[in-house]
Formats: sequence, C-alpha cells, structure tokens
Amino acid sequence: MGETGKDEAMAEDQTAAAADLDLEGIEEFIEADELDALRAERDALRDKFMRVLADAENARKRGERDRREAEQYGGSKLARDLLPVYDNLKRALDVATDEQRAAAAALIAGVELTLRELTNVMTKHNVTPISPAIGDAFDPQQHQAMFEAPIQGTKAGQIIQVMTEGFMLHDRLLRPAQVGVSSMTGG
Repeated sequence: MGETGKDEAMAEDQTAAAADLDLEGIEEFIEADELDALRAERDALRDKFMRVLADAENARKRGERDRREAEQYGGSKLARDLLPVYDNLKRALDVATDEQRAAAAALIAGVELTLRELTNVMTKHNVTPISPAIGDAFDPQQHQAMFEAPIQGTKAGQIIQVMTEGFMLHDRLLRPAQVGVSSMTGG
C-alpha cells in the first residue's frame, strides 16, 4: 500500500470513528429520550394506580355505609306499614267505655297485651314514638299540621290537638305526629 493508500485508509478509519462517535451520541440521546418516556409512563401508571386505589377505598367505605344503613333502615317500609295497626289498637282502647271494659274484660286485656307486644317489638327495632303534648310548640321536623284554629288562651304555633303519634326509626322520621295548631296571634 502506498502513501496515498495509507492516507486514504487512515481517512476512512477517522471517518468511521467520527461516524461511531456520532452514532454513540445519537444512541445516548435516544436512550435519554426513551428514559424520559419510561419515566413519564411510570409516573402516569403510578398516578393511575393511586386513583384506582383511592376509588377502591371509596367503594369500600360506601359499601360499608350502605350496609350499615340497610341494617338500620332496611325495615322502615315494614315499620311504616305496621303503624296503622298500632293506631287502630290504640284507638280501640281509647274509645272503650267503662261498661264495655267491664262486659268484655278479656277482650280489652287481649287488645292491651297486643298493643304492648307491638310496642315492645317496635322499641326493640329502634322505632320510637313522637308523642307531643297539648301546649307544646309545633316542630315541622317532627309534626304535621292537620289544621289551624284560633283557640283562646293559646299562642300561635302551640299544639292544640294530637290526632296520631309520630315515629322515628333511629334518627330518621318514619311518620310525623299529626297535630292541630293554634293560629291565635295574641295570648
């Protein structure tokens, strides 16, 4: 090989070396770019995982709350359907005269026992009565005004008559007490 051949070979080697250096720089650039892409993908997946984890925790809490509510309030329809039975037994006892009580003592005792047992079952299941008294203040959260009347000696908003008791199931209103309310503007 002559001088020119050696020079040419050296030039080719230098060109190849320069090409290798450029290729290494490009590979480093690509690797850094891929690394950034992988980091971004990792961060996105971590964010997605955390969201799914939070959603799962929220679903667990919601399920627990729904289970508690179903346990506490699941019987509200049945309890609401039993309230007219309670009302009718109570009315039957309220209207019985002394003569009727004497003539049908066993029947009256049976009705009283039935009402007492129904009351015990309702209490056992956290159904509690709302029993307003005449003169109490009307509370729209617990009472339903059936009528208003101007009664002397009362103030506006006072209960003047109780038609039916109301009931609560735990802390929820099952049925408001039905009452008459005074509409007197003076005392």
